[in-house]
Amino acid sequence: MAKLSFLAGFGAGYVLGARAGRERYEQIRRGWERTKDDPRLQSLAGMAQARADDALSSLRARMGSDAPR
Repeated sequence: MAKLSFLAGFGAGYVLGARAGRERYEQIRRGWERTKDDPRLQSLAGMAQARADDALSSLRARMGSDAPR
């Protein structure tokens, strides 16, 4: 999953940079860096991960599967 995310980000960055020029690419990249390092976004991502883990645990319990991850 991480590899797919990396490749998607790389591809999007390459295309946007090639179409808009280096200056615009750098502007987009700086905006992304600020956004991903924002504590509010990190908090939301942590809460989303916790909810996803809870939902998966609940689903496994309902299905009767105690298989290891």
